[in-house]
Amino acid sequence: MDSPTPIFEAIALQKCLKATYNKMVVTLAPHILYTRHDEMFMDAVTVDRDGRPPRELKLGTFKLAGLSDVETLDETFEAMHGLYDQGDDKYKGVTLFAIDPQSAAA
Repeated sequence: MDSPTPIFEAIALQKCLKATYNKMVVTLAPHILYTRHDEMFMDAVTVDRDGRPPRELKLGTFKLAGLSDVETLDETFEAMHGLYDQGDDKYKGVTLFAIDPQSAAA
C-alpha cells in the first residue's frame, strides 16, 4: 500500500474498506491506524472475507504493507467498542488516527 490516505478517510467517516489481504478480498471496518516497529498497522473488524461473513466478529490486525487494491466503500459502520478498546496499551504513544471515542457502540 503506497499511501494510507484511504484508511484515514475510512476511519474518519466510519466507512468500510475493501482490500486484498493474504490473497483474499476482505471488507473491513477500520478502527485505528498505528505504528509498531516503524511499520504501519490497522486494527479493523472483518465484515466479510471473499463475500462471506466471518463466523464471529473480532478485531484483527492488518499490516498496511500487506494490503493491496484498497478502496473506500459507501457502506458505513458503527464503532464496535466491545471489540475495540482505544485505551489498550498497544496503542499508547503510537496511534496515528482512530475513530471518535464518542461514537456509538454497535
